[in-house]
Amino acid sequence: MDATSREPCPPPPSSAQIPTGQAIPSCSEFLTTCAGRRDAMWRLVTAGGGPLLTSLNDNVGRQHWEFDPQAGTPEQRAQVEELRENFANNRRAKRQCSDELLRLQAADRIKAAGANVVKDPCVVQGRGPVAVSQVDHQVLCGLKYYAALQQRDGHWAGDYGGPNFLMPGMVIALYATGALDRVFGAEARAEILRYHRNHQNEDGGFGLHIEGHSTMFGTSMGYCVLRIMGADRDDEAVAAARKWIHDRGGAQYNTSWAKFWLAVLGAYSWDGLNPVPPEMWLLPYSAWTGIGLLHPGRMWCHVRQVMLPMSYIYGVRGTCKETDLVKALREELYPVPYDGIDWNGARNLCGKEDLYFPHPFIQDALWWFLYKCENVLAGSSLRKKALKEALKLIHYEDESTRYIDIGGVSKSMNLLACWLEDPNSEAFKKHLARVPDYMWVSEDGMKMQGTNGSQVWDTAFSVQAMIATGLGKEVGDCLQLAHQFLDKSQITEDPMPPLQEHYRHISKGAWSFSTRDHGWPTADCSAEALKAVLALQTCPETFVKQPFLDDRLFDCVNIILSYQSSTGGWPTYENTRSHSFAENFNAAETFSNIMIDYDYVELSSSCMTALCEFRKAYPKHRSAEIDGALKRGKDFIQRIQREDGSWYGSWGVCFTYGTWFGCEALAALGDSYSTSESARTACDFLLDKQKEDGGWGESYKSSQDRVYSQLDGDSHVVNTAWAVMALMAVGYHEVHPLPLHAAARFMMDAQQVDGDWPQQHISGVFNKNCMISFSQYRYGEAAWRI
Repeated sequence: MDATSREPCPPPPSSAQIPTGQAIPSCSEFLTTCAGRRDAMWRLVTAGGGPLLTSLNDNVGRQHWEFDPQAGTPEQRAQVEELRENFANNRRAKRQCSDELLRLQAADRIKAAGANVVKDPCVVQGRGPVAVSQVDHQVLCGLKYYAALQQRDGHWAGDYGGPNFLMPGMVIALYATGALDRVFGAEARAEILRYHRNHQNEDGGFGLHIEGHSTMFGTSMGYCVLRIMGADRDDEAVAAARKWIHDRGGAQYNTSWAKFWLAVLGAYSWDGLNPVPPEMWLLPYSAWTGIGLLHPGRMWCHVRQVMLPMSYIYGVRGTCKETDLVKALREELYPVPYDGIDWNGARNLCGKEDLYFPHPFIQDALWWFLYKCENVLAGSSLRKKALKEALKLIHYEDESTRYIDIGGVSKSMNLLACWLEDPNSEAFKKHLARVPDYMWVSEDGMKMQGTNGSQVWDTAFSVQAMIATGLGKEVGDCLQLAHQFLDKSQITEDPMPPLQEHYRHISKGAWSFSTRDHGWPTADCSAEALKAVLALQTCPETFVKQPFLDDRLFDCVNIILSYQSSTGGWPTYENTRSHSFAENFNAAETFSNIMIDYDYVELSSSCMTALCEFRKAYPKHRSAEIDGALKRGKDFIQRIQREDGSWYGSWGVCFTYGTWFGCEALAALGDSYSTSESARTACDFLLDKQKEDGGWGESYKSSQDRVYSQLDGDSHVVNTAWAVMALMAVGYHEVHPLPLHAAARFMMDAQQVDGDWPQQHISGVFNKNCMISFSQYRYGEAAWRI
């Protein structure tokens, strides 16, 4: 049976409680019904497995939310509803959730920790130096609170959502395969609806991310989710989104990724897509051929792993069966008759709200050529060979990551590709079992995360921060548990051989961003985890019962050294394999600088500081190589510093974040405000941005516009902490301490009575203009340096 004629289920009921054939409740009815179930709650479950889950470490670090009909007291359940209502009522002013359901689940532990912040008004309102005793008191309260949030396997869990295009891909893939009802029951569907209603913009559209302006990508995808999840066409949220789409010409004015998902759904023609031919996987890889520099195996791994299943699905034209809902969407998404749309003319249409990276002429010329070739390629022996190769690589990725996959977009596509190959395959079933790993529930609803979490990243920074306070002995048990988690999370083997055939870098000794089972290591996660392990093993109070064997630390150093580029900098997942001219073939109008892996100040700084810490503990191990790497790294850091003294941060907002890492790298090599021009100009940049309340507050718009943008209103505790850590790293406090005291006063004033800090604007970013949440940043990197 070919892909276009498979039998996905009809529009599925909300859950097994709704008999087959019964009408799906409207969006408002659905939310009212589920919200009224005060005998039930969502709870976060860590570790745990099932017959379809494979794991290298008994699922240590795995986190997923389950709906428990018996969980919680009547008071807790009432509090959940109050938290949801409060978020909904204030969603225009505060788009970022505070992860309140996670905190509610830890309420007993938080209470037992006994944190009670007592603020001295003279300290908060004064202008001179801050009393050390007051700082110690508030830091200790924060330590106790944060330790209470630690999960039983040693990691810290948190929201890693934010992008609005992740959940739609999964929902469409599950709908097309007929598995939607097997994954999302009534309660999950209600939370997905809640999330989309909470994050719809006032103009009726949805942004690329929760704080962004409305885009065709976000709005058309959000519209599909609302309708698939049960909202009828006259629902207020649906009608507002439809008006936004129609006012801008219709869903044909969309980005390439949105057009792909609409084609899968059957609400857009494959003829309206620029080609994604699977034959590209058959191109020669060798650089000497010239064309080999454009081989997808040389792309940045996130783009490569999206293009891989996308090319397979495109090659087989994997389309959902035509259902009543699909027919309705064809009418609703376009202000013109669906049958009359010029699909060839629609290929390069893109709304101005979405167009962050316009297609160069050479790219459009290539798409035109490939579009003309498609009639010849479709059904040919070459196409069959290419599809076979793509499937081989898809299965390798799935098996190497225990069906988690590198990220949310490719996860949804790989799931769909496995179903298209064989709807009854074990591969498809294993994919379904891992979908919950990507879901997160908070007071704003259920969202899909960028990966299966940020467990290693958050834990590594948390450990370093706790030890840096000098109060680590107060949470010794917590640190022991974190060490066990890092121990069980280190990747101790390379991916399945041959690595070159599957375009993979070595992994042994590294850490991933999330879990060991995820299996994709990164340079900075490996470096920060190594720093955490070294800090635990060398701090005055010993919190480690079984230290790492030296060989495991040596393996990590080997990974870090292997990542360094000829520029002297460090990229993310792999060595850079091509050149920046490949950006001319970036088909994702929404993102820029994604075609190859670049070197970044953050990655470079993490690796350099890790090598410096390692050198202190093991001065004789590969000393000449490490010294040379650090020298080249410093040259890179200073070379990419901007004229105003800042560094552009690519993974956090933004210049404050990048400048913190830049200063940390300089400091690790002995540079200071007193001795280094680079350090002085960095400090001058930061001090110029300090606000009247003593803090810093940088808007996400800095990332997308690449020009510093100040937040309106109060400062941001995370930005402030980054700025303070940057200034202290290079010794500015030893020369001019008062600005730092003012910043400390701001952070102390912002701390809540229970030791928590407020969640403010979104602070993570990727690909220049898409923001992503890091709900633990207000702790693991921020508040310990007050």
